[in-house]
Amino acid sequence: MHLHSMWSGDATTTPDELAGAIAETGVDVLCLTDHNTVNGALELAATGQLGCRVVVGEELRTGSGEIIGLFLTERLPYGLAAPDAVARIRDQGGLVYIPHPFDPVRHCLAEEVLYGLARDGGIDAVEVFNAKTSLQSLNRRAAEFASEFGLPGGAGSDAHEPSAIGAAFVEMPDFTDADSFLAALREGSIVGHHYDAPRQWRPRIVPSTKAL
Repeated sequence: MHLHSMWSGDATTTPDELAGAIAETGVDVLCLTDHNTVNGALELAATGQLGCRVVVGEELRTGSGEIIGLFLTERLPYGLAAPDAVARIRDQGGLVYIPHPFDPVRHCLAEEVLYGLARDGGIDAVEVFNAKTSLQSLNRRAAEFASEFGLPGGAGSDAHEPSAIGAAFVEMPDFTDADSFLAALREGSIVGHHYDAPRQWRPRIVPSTKAL
């Protein structure tokens, strides 16, 4: 539910590497959530070259921290206010998914904004297991937050390179659209382990992030 490719400026994973990791791990559905762009997700969802279904997502840096939109059809602009980001995600028929909500090294949402969105019904799901979060107490706090507001919990590797793919995921019933995805997520089981191995340096491929 949270993964990056070469379309993210800080990630290196190419489509071929994604396809290889998916074949190796048996991932059935990939939520591709590149930073501030949907170009890669739209392309890979359309071509089917990964060998699995692709949910088009974007990890957006708002003025208060990061929010993920899932089931998007177009790019969300960088730097929106968090409530505006929620409105734009919902206008596309998408889901508002909050990544690493209490991990300060991962650009988490400011707590007053996070709680305000939750109270106002502006959150659809919360990442309760991020494989890169080194302090498991932060993942537990995310799970407690989700429980407090009756929100379904998700999980993701937050992978920025191929070896991390599959470190965390959700086993859940099948779905056909955003609404059934959210319902299935409530029945899901979190699977994962901490994985944040040092990345080996290599030249990065950075495609354009401008809207296609």
